[in-house]
Amino acid sequence: MLSHIRKLCGKPMQILGTEKGQGLVEYALILVLIALVVMAGVKGIGSAASSTFSHVASNITTP
Repeated sequence: MLSHIRKLCGKPMQILGTEKGQGLVEYALILVLIALVVMAGVKGIGSAASSTFSHVASNITTP
């Protein structure tokens, strides 16, 4: 009886223990994190650039 339980519990552990495809998931997570950092940076730079252009435009006087 105990050997049957060990066989039943051992098979899923063998299947779950394989690392096939794990690298792809890790690369995808890293890519998502990089994309989030880039988007945050672009948003910050965009806001600063917009503010600067608005300031310059408001200070330009036409003769």
